[in-house]
Amino acid sequence: MDLLNTLVDKGLRRELPTREEALAVLATSDDDLLDVVAAAGKVRRHWFGRRVKLNYLVNLKSGLCPEDCSYCSQRLGSDTGILKYTWLKPDEASQAAAAGLAGGAKRVCLVASGRGPTDRDVDRVAGTIKAIKEQNEGVEVCACLGLLSDGQAERLREAGADAYNHNLNTSEGTYADITTTHTYADRVDTVNKAHAAGLSACSGLIAGMGESDEDLVDVVFSLRALDPDSVPVNFLIPVEGTPLAKEWNLTPQRCLRILAMVRFVCPDVEVRIAGGREVHLRTMQPLALNLANSIFLGDYLTTEGQAGKADLEMIADAGFEVEGTGEVTLPEHRATAGTAAGACGSHAGAGCGSHEGAGCGSHEGAEGAGCGPVCGSHESAGANEARTDLVAVRRRGAGTDLAPNA
Repeated sequence: MDLLNTLVDKGLRRELPTREEALAVLATSDDDLLDVVAAAGKVRRHWFGRRVKLNYLVNLKSGLCPEDCSYCSQRLGSDTGILKYTWLKPDEASQAAAAGLAGGAKRVCLVASGRGPTDRDVDRVAGTIKAIKEQNEGVEVCACLGLLSDGQAERLREAGADAYNHNLNTSEGTYADITTTHTYADRVDTVNKAHAAGLSACSGLIAGMGESDEDLVDVVFSLRALDPDSVPVNFLIPVEGTPLAKEWNLTPQRCLRILAMVRFVCPDVEVRIAGGREVHLRTMQPLALNLANSIFLGDYLTTEGQAGKADLEMIADAGFEVEGTGEVTLPEHRATAGTAAGACGSHAGAGCGSHEGAGCGSHEGAEGAGCGPVCGSHESAGANEARTDLVAVRRRGAGTDLAPNA
């Protein structure tokens, strides 16, 4: 297929595809799907080999968010039955992080619900970052706290944070249909603040909220322009009690096409399969590792994920390997550019650029895009039929007395 040969060539040169080419990937047929995966897999392997980076979420503060993000189980006025608790103490957060690190994660993502942190909140998180770094050599820490005020990104950097996550989630044109309590421009501003402070920027999207192919291409092209180092791709889990509870629009094939399109537009960037992979990719998850080079290990913020042991077995069985703490995730040209500039990534247009419902802020696992255990019998279920049996509210790990899933 000429389209795929063109996209592979552009991906190896870090050249931006045209919008028409990106849309064409999303429009490919099921008969061509394996060819699409194979082509995008060439780009993935060129820049990242067969390594898979593991990330682990710690929900520092759950629920009670004043924002109205339609996808989020922690949103204002939600009635989803999730865990609700205020800030974990530094030692509690460090203990939770240790479970994920023991399971093979090299990055810990510290997430808190809310519009954005107060200066006192930044001090709290700074103490938690220091505790985790002191107890775990070589760990990366990403903060995901919402909209940042001036100077807060710099303070997080000084405290030892390596990265900051703030997703765009959807296209600028449809953003107001999803959230009304803050704007798309607010999110862009926070990603830029992270860049300017020397933090590695992490920003991605949520697919499956009723958006069009054009919306998906719009947001991915916007991410490429922002040039973050990592792009989480979340697949909406319609959590009961949220406005999007009836939106079951994804199939495994659709998810693979979306991941392939993101890889072609963002060839040399860490593409992460975030919330929703167990629910929407299901048995096709191993194929997705040919497109993305990063996943979350274990549970998400408010929902349960696949067993950590199953994640590790899946990676090995698919012929991939877990990325070690001593390995550099990004290709040399991006990592070197980030070091030279005192910021993240290559900001010369070389890469794509850029957490589960932490209110306005941390949608790295996309709130409402968390996943449940793969269980239940649905032999007669249609390809895009609601699979509410795969969604389970998290009742273990951070904020509880039970051991985490890692």
